[in-house]
Amino acid sequence: MLKGKSGIIFLAGCLFILTNTPTVLCMTSSSGIYVAGDGSGDYNCDGTDDHIQIQQALDYAASNPGTTVYLKGPFTYNVDPNKMYVGSHTTITGDSTAVVKIKKQDPNFPTPSLTRAIFQANGGSAQDITFHGFEIDGNILNSWSVSGNDHVNMIQLYGSTDVTVYNMSFKNGLGDAIKINHDSNDNYVHENTNIQIYNNKIDKTGHEGIYLLRVSNISIHDNFVSCRNDAGIRLFNCKDASIFNNEITSENHGGAGIEIQKNSAVKINNIEIYENNIHDIRTMGIWIYGYGTYDKTAATGVHIHHNIIRGNGLYTDEVGGIVLQGFDGTLIENNIIDGNYRSGVAMRNSYDYVSPGSGYVTTLRNNIITNTVPDTRAGGTAYGVSNDLSSTHSFVMEYNCVYNPGQSNYNKISSHPTDINVDPLFVDNKAYDYHLKSKAGHWSDSSWVPDTVSSPCIDAGSPSSDYSNEPEDNGNRINIGAFGNTKYASLSGIAPVTRSQASVAESQAPVTESQVPVSQNPLISKMYDNRIREAYPENVYLDKPYLDVGNIPGAGIYRDIMWFDLSEYTDSEEISSATFSLYWYYPDVSRPEDTVIEIYRPAASWNPEYVSWNKKDNGVAWNNAGGDWLDKTGVSQGSTPYATITIKGSALPDNRYYELDVTDLVKEYVSGEYENTGFLIKTRYESSDYVAFHSLECGKEDLEPKLDIVNS
Repeated sequence: MLKGKSGIIFLAGCLFILTNTPTVLCMTSSSGIYVAGDGSGDYNCDGTDDHIQIQQALDYAASNPGTTVYLKGPFTYNVDPNKMYVGSHTTITGDSTAVVKIKKQDPNFPTPSLTRAIFQANGGSAQDITFHGFEIDGNILNSWSVSGNDHVNMIQLYGSTDVTVYNMSFKNGLGDAIKINHDSNDNYVHENTNIQIYNNKIDKTGHEGIYLLRVSNISIHDNFVSCRNDAGIRLFNCKDASIFNNEITSENHGGAGIEIQKNSAVKINNIEIYENNIHDIRTMGIWIYGYGTYDKTAATGVHIHHNIIRGNGLYTDEVGGIVLQGFDGTLIENNIIDGNYRSGVAMRNSYDYVSPGSGYVTTLRNNIITNTVPDTRAGGTAYGVSNDLSSTHSFVMEYNCVYNPGQSNYNKISSHPTDINVDPLFVDNKAYDYHLKSKAGHWSDSSWVPDTVSSPCIDAGSPSSDYSNEPEDNGNRINIGAFGNTKYASLSGIAPVTRSQASVAESQAPVTESQVPVSQNPLISKMYDNRIREAYPENVYLDKPYLDVGNIPGAGIYRDIMWFDLSEYTDSEEISSATFSLYWYYPDVSRPEDTVIEIYRPAASWNPEYVSWNKKDNGVAWNNAGGDWLDKTGVSQGSTPYATITIKGSALPDNRYYELDVTDLVKEYVSGEYENTGFLIKTRYESSDYVAFHSLECGKEDLEPKLDIVNS
């Protein structure tokens, strides 16, 4: 049995296929096949009409469900659109240096239709498709101009379910980067479509970055999206969607950052938009709108929270931070909405769309809405909150900070008695640092920094809002703004408090004995955990709410390093067992490889304030980038772990701990045989086997890593 460079397992045996192209296949199983440009693949390309060989590989995969098609790099695969179709139960992946590029097109070619795409679903629909790891280049300079229907989408899947797209790079496109469409009946939403789109870079596509139509059960997160035209992320008649932790910009081109569109009587609900950074959009940061014929109960359940929405709306009439119409029961809370044109938040008919009926209510709560800029095309208007639809729509205003508009704080807003209209005292508005100044301290990178003044937005939010995730002293009330009810909320009081219990997750900087996390095991008084990441070898990750191990193709290797204080244990012979437990939470899709987690002994002590992929302390490098370790037999960088556990590639997070038996290592530390240097955690193969666990900073004690030691 042979193991390919990607970690795919191959079995012996060859299959030869004669075609009019120079292709020889050494098929070793239905689990994976290679496409290459250097002659080393199962299908080999020469840089001309490479869609032929890629389609041959995809045809093989369609006939052998579960096959992975791997594009080897470095190589640019030159292809025509409408030539590659992906079948069901297929993964198409590749090296980050593998580029699929539209080749130069004939300018006399007939105007393409809206269905043109680089990759499409086989037979008009296919199920269980995954793309990851490589780049798609739309080659805009040598393709058609953006006009009429002259555009080509990159990944276009019609009628498909269970689609995952991650760690991809899309650039120079004329159409949508990712488009998934179900049905053509606007009165229907396909249930449980299951769309996962994450960790992608979508740079300057011609139309939408991500465009989903009539689908449900959607997760879009951790993407960078920049568009020339239309929206960054657009959902049309979709429901059950989470859009979070994305950066969306258009460099003042294109349409809205996030666009939620509804027409007809189809019921749209359960859409959550949170923790996104939406900036420098040509039109609206977030645009929510419904039109056509429907009852208002068919458009509900949008929750917009903890976003930073800034500098949007410079170049068109239809502008603002958040603009909405035709949705009822929308909740907008704990956002920063700063420096947008015409309005921070507005109800308005845009582009002549008109919503049916009346009685639409939106709640604005705990937001900071500041520095709205006048729009000279609209008569110089600049409102913090505006309602141009006051006869059919209304706002409920609760505990917002609305300040410094170009014209006035409110327009046609009937009541806002709990709002405050004062300077929120951001740490550095010009540098977009929207933490609140605090005499007790605001969060900055890895520590609490005290200020000479405190923001009036600290402890000023709605008394009914949850504040349990804020660090002590939290004043027993939520902060206004995007950091309210998070571990980064600015502190109350006049001096920083120390970390005195594990449930306080505001900092991991181990400055003093009392400022480090405390284990659930009463005999373990403190502990540390750090991520170390190959892609960012100098970065120190000591305050993330997760730990992660393994490899994501194109993103590199992830490892973790932890330390538990064992000084209260003095007799190793009394220890009958030691169990290290990690609570798995991500990713919630299957992986191409099993994840084999292993525990090793760090070869030397390390400093949690400075440890990184390259360094174990300030100015002190590891001998081996990624950490020095000793295995159970004492071999440096050895492969015999102290503890191991396998998580199957087909498994999904199941809301429980995964346990590793570290009894031998703990006994060696307690006996004094070795200095206690903690645990180094990695995966065995570090190939397409990424998983993440909750860390000590996750903010929930019942999900944190733990070490349980039992004395006999």
